[in-house]
Amino acid sequence: MARMGSGNIQAKLVLLGDMGTGKTSIVLRFVKGQYFDCQESTIGAAFFSQVLSLNEATVKFDIWDTAGQERYHSLAPMYYRGAAAAIVVYDISSMDSFIRAKKWVQELQRQGNPYLIMALVANKVDLESKRKVGSEEGLQYAQENGLFFMETSAKTAENINELFYEIAKRLAKARPSRSSGMRLSSETQDRGRRLFCCSG
Repeated sequence: MARMGSGNIQAKLVLLGDMGTGKTSIVLRFVKGQYFDCQESTIGAAFFSQVLSLNEATVKFDIWDTAGQERYHSLAPMYYRGAAAAIVVYDISSMDSFIRAKKWVQELQRQGNPYLIMALVANKVDLESKRKVGSEEGLQYAQENGLFFMETSAKTAENINELFYEIAKRLAKARPSRSSGMRLSSETQDRGRRLFCCSG
């Protein structure tokens, strides 16, 4: 996370989760206000950026939407390394995707940054009739692991903007003063060198 002058924050955000949970749909709904019934699978990772203005700060998200297929798993650390926030997504109609989401959370806890803001997102609430993972189950897991929890639908746009606003608010609140011990990548390091693999 970098400070870009007073009140401006640039934050790397990564989406993780099983294939078909709707990660790309969540990002497209947030960034472009679009939804496609047949969204092609992401290969490797896709990059988006979006700016949110809060009262206390302007947050520019650099968003990495990672592929959910197992064969791309080994690439994931390249994308979540140095991230300020992570969204771990599962599909409420798939218990397997919830189990996989827990594994992503464990991996982030092991490898990630101790200041990482993590959201556990139960997507596809429009499929209520096919629900396999109860709201309470997701909420309880999130609370036990220090994540915040939200149920969304990329299809109907339910809670999509709220999800990113909540992350932005938490980033603004967590923004350290210059005297604190939390390391911020310097502005010079960020300017003009938008590499996703730098540790930051």
